[in-house]
Amino acid sequence: MTGNAPPTRLHIDWTRCDGRGLCVELVPGLLSRDEWGYPQAVDGSREPVVTDEMTAAARAAVARCPRLALTLLTSGRRRVGRT
Repeated sequence: MTGNAPPTRLHIDWTRCDGRGLCVELVPGLLSRDEWGYPQAVDGSREPVVTDEMTAAARAAVARCPRLALTLLTSGRRRVGRT
């Protein structure tokens, strides 16, 4: 996150996610698994902020999610990455 740019957040579409856990492996600093194996934000938020250091890994998680359940959003809800 640089300057006054809005923060990028990782959104999980729970209607698509089936808990495979690939995203957790790709961004372990951002996501962990709940007791059923589904991803959850390490910080407890619904849409965790993606730091500059995690941007490349978060983009990889969005691109590689087999259920297309991940999206990167700016605070204005604009999609970043996969559409």
